[in-house]
Amino acid sequence: MDDKIIAVQAMQDYIEQHIDEMISLADLARVSLFSPWYTHRLFKEYTNYTPSDYVRRLKLSKSAIKLRDGKAKIIDIAYELGFQSVDGYQRAFAREFGCNPSEYTRHPFPLQLFIPYGVIYNQIRKEPREVKEEKNIHVSLIHKPKRKVLLKRAITAKDYFEYCEEVGCEIWGLLTSIKSISGEPVCLWLPECYRRKGTSEYVQGVEVAIEYDGIIPEGFEVVEFEEADYMMFQGEPFLEKEYCQAIESVQLTIENYDPEKMGYCFDQENPRIQLEPIGARGYIELLPVMKL
Repeated sequence: MDDKIIAVQAMQDYIEQHIDEMISLADLARVSLFSPWYTHRLFKEYTNYTPSDYVRRLKLSKSAIKLRDGKAKIIDIAYELGFQSVDGYQRAFAREFGCNPSEYTRHPFPLQLFIPYGVIYNQIRKEPREVKEEKNIHVSLIHKPKRKVLLKRAITAKDYFEYCEEVGCEIWGLLTSIKSISGEPVCLWLPECYRRKGTSEYVQGVEVAIEYDGIIPEGFEVVEFEEADYMMFQGEPFLEKEYCQAIESVQLTIENYDPEKMGYCFDQENPRIQLEPIGARGYIELLPVMKL
């Protein structure tokens, strides 16, 4: 793999791990193993952001989640982010999101958060790999209540990459800003009964309480899902460079899995769910099931 891509990914990883600290160009240069000047140029070339803009946007987006959930005061967040004054933080927040943090804290609404993607991912997709069935898959049963899902349809997408090509990857930032009953956005493969003519099987959305009556972002719609049992397949933690194999090996295990040994059959009337691949927890998919 290209040394430049590896260097930029290392910088992105460092920023994510140290986002609550002051991050300097010198810090990133130590990680990239290039000079500060070349580090700045390389980062901008591969991410389309200068390191300072990237860090600022990521800090502000993470602060919005804290404000939405009431987990921190504005003054505390301002100094955690390294701003010299609360006013400076409020101005930066307003420039980024079009409202001041006080307004947002009182009335949270969908925001376009900055959710960066590692530059290494597209490169990994192009590399040949051998996919083997995952031997250490944890299978458990969970129950989902009746709920609403705010979702955005594509046209022909059947997986994440096709969806991003049609709708754009930026939608994940908007979904992340909406407080979910499951704690995070979801990707769904919709059964025929929930699809509309000329729309995709694969969609992205966020699960909210059945009584939700908040703002619906432009281009989204609300779909109600009945309560259902799900079989959750969770693989082992994986390195980020192995995320494609982690996904494909779990999916291969699912294809060969017989739910009857647990007294269930797969339910074709509810959506299959994919969660964001996060290396620290392992890849997760949830398949709807019914008792035999």
